[in-house]
Amino acid sequence: MNETPRVLNRVLLTLIGLLLIGVGATTVALAAVPALAGSWHALTRGAGVGIESVLDATTLPGQRDSWLWIVLALVMLVLIVLMIAWVAQQGKGRVGTLAADYNDDGGPGAVELGSAVAEQALKAALLEREEILHATITTYVFRGTPGLRIRVLPRKGVPPYLVAEQVSDLVEALDLVIGRETPVVISIGTSARARLGRPERVH
Repeated sequence: MNETPRVLNRVLLTLIGLLLIGVGATTVALAAVPALAGSWHALTRGAGVGIESVLDATTLPGQRDSWLWIVLALVMLVLIVLMIAWVAQQGKGRVGTLAADYNDDGGPGAVELGSAVAEQALKAALLEREEILHATITTYVFRGTPGLRIRVLPRKGVPPYLVAEQVSDLVEALDLVIGRETPVVISIGTSARARLGRPERVH
Protein backbone atom coordinates (compact mmCIF):
# COMPACT_ATOMS: atom_id res chain seq x y z
CA MET A 1 0.00 0.00 0.00
CA ASN A 2 2.96 2.33 0.53
CA GLU A 3 5.50 3.40 -2.07
CA THR A 4 8.41 1.30 -0.84
CA PRO A 5 10.49 0.04 -3.82
CA ARG A 6 9.91 -3.65 -3.14
CA VAL A 7 11.44 -4.90 -6.39
CA LEU A 8 14.64 -2.94 -5.81
CA ASN A 9 14.75 -4.14 -2.20
CA ARG A 10 14.43 -7.76 -3.28
CA VAL A 11 17.13 -7.36 -5.92
CA LEU A 12 19.53 -5.79 -3.44
CA LEU A 13 18.80 -8.43 -0.80
CA THR A 14 19.36 -11.18 -3.39
CA LEU A 15 22.69 -9.72 -4.47
CA ILE A 16 23.84 -9.24 -0.88
CA GLY A 17 22.73 -12.77 -0.01
CA LEU A 18 24.59 -14.27 -2.97
CA LEU A 19 27.71 -12.30 -2.04
CA LEU A 20 27.57 -13.52 1.56
CA ILE A 21 26.96 -17.09 0.41
CA GLY A 22 29.98 -16.86 -1.89
CA VAL A 23 32.21 -15.50 0.88
CA GLY A 24 30.99 -18.15 3.31
CA ALA A 25 31.43 -20.99 0.82
CA THR A 26 34.96 -19.81 -0.03
CA THR A 27 35.91 -19.60 3.64
CA VAL A 28 34.56 -23.08 4.37
CA ALA A 29 36.29 -24.53 1.32
CA LEU A 30 39.65 -23.01 2.27
CA ALA A 31 39.30 -24.30 5.82
CA ALA A 32 38.16 -27.80 4.80
CA VAL A 33 40.60 -28.36 1.91
CA PRO A 34 44.15 -27.25 2.80
CA ALA A 35 45.29 -27.78 -0.81
CA LEU A 36 43.06 -24.90 -1.89
CA ALA A 37 44.78 -22.52 0.50
CA GLY A 38 48.00 -22.58 -1.55
CA SER A 39 46.10 -21.90 -4.76
CA TRP A 40 44.18 -19.09 -3.06
CA HIS A 41 47.36 -17.44 -1.78
CA ALA A 42 48.94 -17.71 -5.23
CA LEU A 43 45.84 -16.19 -6.79
CA THR A 44 45.76 -13.29 -4.32
CA ARG A 45 49.49 -12.64 -4.83
CA GLY A 46 48.97 -12.54 -8.59
CA ALA A 47 45.99 -10.20 -8.17
CA GLY A 48 48.08 -7.95 -5.91
CA VAL A 49 50.86 -7.75 -8.47
CA GLY A 50 48.35 -6.95 -11.22
CA ILE A 51 46.76 -4.16 -9.12
CA GLU A 52 50.14 -2.65 -8.35
CA SER A 53 51.08 -2.63 -12.04
CA VAL A 54 47.79 -0.92 -12.92
CA LEU A 55 48.35 1.71 -10.22
CA ASP A 56 51.90 2.32 -11.42
CA ALA A 57 50.70 2.68 -15.02
CA THR A 58 48.05 5.24 -14.03
CA THR A 59 50.29 7.42 -11.88
CA LEU A 60 50.86 10.81 -13.46
CA PRO A 61 54.41 12.17 -13.71
CA GLY A 62 55.40 13.99 -10.55
CA GLN A 63 52.59 12.38 -8.53
CA ARG A 64 52.88 9.71 -5.86
CA ASP A 65 49.48 8.09 -6.23
CA SER A 66 47.35 6.88 -9.12
CA TRP A 67 44.46 8.95 -10.40
CA LEU A 68 42.33 5.81 -10.06
CA TRP A 69 41.99 6.61 -6.35
CA ILE A 70 40.19 9.83 -7.30
CA VAL A 71 37.85 7.86 -9.57
CA LEU A 72 37.24 5.34 -6.77
CA ALA A 73 36.44 8.17 -4.33
CA LEU A 74 33.94 9.65 -6.81
CA VAL A 75 32.32 6.24 -7.33
CA MET A 76 32.00 5.77 -3.56
CA LEU A 77 30.46 9.25 -3.26
CA VAL A 78 27.88 8.37 -5.93
CA LEU A 79 27.10 5.11 -4.11
CA ILE A 80 26.58 7.00 -0.86
CA VAL A 81 24.15 9.39 -2.56
CA LEU A 82 22.27 6.46 -4.11
CA MET A 83 22.07 4.68 -0.75
CA ILE A 84 20.69 7.83 0.91
CA ALA A 85 18.08 8.12 -1.84
CA TRP A 86 17.22 4.43 -1.44
CA VAL A 87 16.78 4.79 2.32
CA ALA A 88 14.59 7.87 1.80
CA GLN A 89 12.24 5.79 -0.36
CA GLN A 90 11.53 3.26 2.38
CA GLY A 91 8.03 3.58 3.75
CA LYS A 92 7.25 6.59 1.58
CA GLY A 93 3.60 7.45 1.24
CA ARG A 94 2.60 7.91 4.86
CA VAL A 95 0.44 10.95 5.52
CA GLY A 96 -0.71 12.87 8.57
CA THR A 97 -4.29 13.53 7.43
CA LEU A 98 -6.89 10.83 6.95
CA ALA A 99 -9.79 13.02 5.82
CA ALA A 100 -10.30 16.69 4.99
CA ASP A 101 -13.38 18.68 4.07
CA TYR A 102 -13.85 22.28 3.00
CA ASN A 103 -17.32 23.76 2.91
CA ASP A 104 -17.44 26.89 0.82
CA ASP A 105 -20.10 28.65 2.85
CA GLY A 106 -18.34 31.99 3.01
CA GLY A 107 -16.36 31.26 6.15
CA PRO A 108 -12.64 30.54 6.13
CA GLY A 109 -11.14 27.30 7.30
CA ALA A 110 -11.31 23.58 6.68
CA VAL A 111 -12.02 20.48 8.74
CA GLU A 112 -9.29 17.85 8.85
CA LEU A 113 -9.05 14.55 10.70
CA GLY A 114 -5.50 13.69 11.64
CA SER A 115 -4.37 10.18 10.88
CA ALA A 116 -3.06 9.77 14.43
CA VAL A 117 -6.58 10.24 15.82
CA ALA A 118 -8.03 7.43 13.72
CA GLU A 119 -5.00 5.20 14.23
CA GLN A 120 -5.05 5.52 18.02
CA ALA A 121 -8.83 5.13 18.23
CA LEU A 122 -8.82 1.97 16.12
CA LYS A 123 -5.84 0.53 17.96
CA ALA A 124 -7.42 1.16 21.36
CA ALA A 125 -10.69 -0.43 20.20
CA LEU A 126 -8.89 -3.47 18.78
CA LEU A 127 -6.76 -4.06 21.86
CA GLU A 128 -9.91 -4.11 23.98
CA ARG A 129 -10.87 -7.34 22.22
CA GLU A 130 -9.54 -10.45 23.93
CA GLU A 131 -9.00 -12.08 20.55
CA ILE A 132 -6.42 -9.46 19.51
CA LEU A 133 -2.90 -9.69 20.88
CA HIS A 134 -1.34 -6.79 18.99
CA ALA A 135 -2.43 -4.23 16.40
CA THR A 136 -0.64 -1.72 14.19
CA ILE A 137 -2.47 0.94 12.18
CA THR A 138 -0.80 3.27 9.68
CA THR A 139 -2.14 5.75 7.14
CA TYR A 140 -0.87 5.79 3.56
CA VAL A 141 -1.83 7.48 0.32
CA PHE A 142 -3.12 4.93 -2.18
CA ARG A 143 -3.87 6.24 -5.68
CA GLY A 144 -4.26 9.75 -4.34
CA THR A 145 -6.62 8.77 -1.50
CA PRO A 146 -5.62 8.33 2.17
CA GLY A 147 -6.22 4.79 3.38
CA LEU A 148 -5.52 2.64 6.43
CA ARG A 149 -3.28 -0.37 6.68
CA ILE A 150 -4.35 -2.46 9.66
CA ARG A 151 -2.14 -5.31 10.80
CA VAL A 152 -3.39 -7.48 13.66
CA LEU A 153 -1.94 -10.46 15.48
CA PRO A 154 -4.72 -12.64 16.94
CA ARG A 155 -4.25 -14.99 19.83
CA LYS A 156 -3.61 -18.65 19.21
CA GLY A 157 -6.72 -20.51 18.09
CA VAL A 158 -8.73 -17.46 17.04
CA PRO A 159 -10.29 -17.94 13.56
CA PRO A 160 -9.04 -15.33 11.06
CA TYR A 161 -12.56 -14.67 9.74
CA LEU A 162 -13.66 -13.63 13.23
CA VAL A 163 -10.82 -11.14 13.47
CA ALA A 164 -11.58 -9.81 9.98
CA GLU A 165 -15.24 -9.29 10.92
CA GLN A 166 -14.32 -7.39 14.06
CA VAL A 167 -11.89 -5.15 12.22
CA SER A 168 -14.44 -4.52 9.47
CA ASP A 169 -17.08 -3.53 12.02
CA LEU A 170 -14.72 -1.01 13.61
CA VAL A 171 -13.77 0.43 10.22
CA GLU A 172 -17.44 0.79 9.28
CA ALA A 173 -18.03 2.63 12.56
CA LEU A 174 -15.13 4.95 11.72
CA ASP A 175 -16.60 5.59 8.26
CA LEU A 176 -19.89 6.62 9.88
CA VAL A 177 -18.06 9.04 12.16
CA ILE A 178 -16.05 10.77 9.43
CA GLY A 179 -18.83 10.56 6.85
CA ARG A 180 -16.90 8.79 4.08
CA GLU A 181 -15.57 5.37 3.17
CA THR A 182 -11.89 4.81 3.82
CA PRO A 183 -9.78 2.37 1.77
CA VAL A 184 -8.49 -0.30 4.12
CA VAL A 185 -5.98 -3.13 3.83
CA ILE A 186 -6.31 -5.72 6.61
CA SER A 187 -3.35 -7.98 7.33
CA ILE A 188 -3.81 -10.86 9.79
CA GLY A 189 -0.50 -12.37 10.81
CA THR A 190 1.08 -14.54 13.43
CA SER A 191 4.22 -14.37 15.53
CA ALA A 192 6.08 -16.21 18.25
CA ARG A 193 4.34 -13.94 20.75
CA ALA A 194 0.95 -15.05 19.44
CA ARG A 195 1.95 -18.73 19.47
CA LEU A 196 3.17 -18.43 23.06
CA GLY A 197 0.13 -16.48 24.21
CA ARG A 198 -2.60 -17.80 26.49
CA PRO A 199 -3.75 -21.17 25.18
CA GLU A 200 -7.48 -20.74 25.74
CA ARG A 201 -9.63 -20.40 22.66
CA VAL A 202 -12.27 -17.75 22.19
CA HIS A 203 -15.79 -19.19 22.27
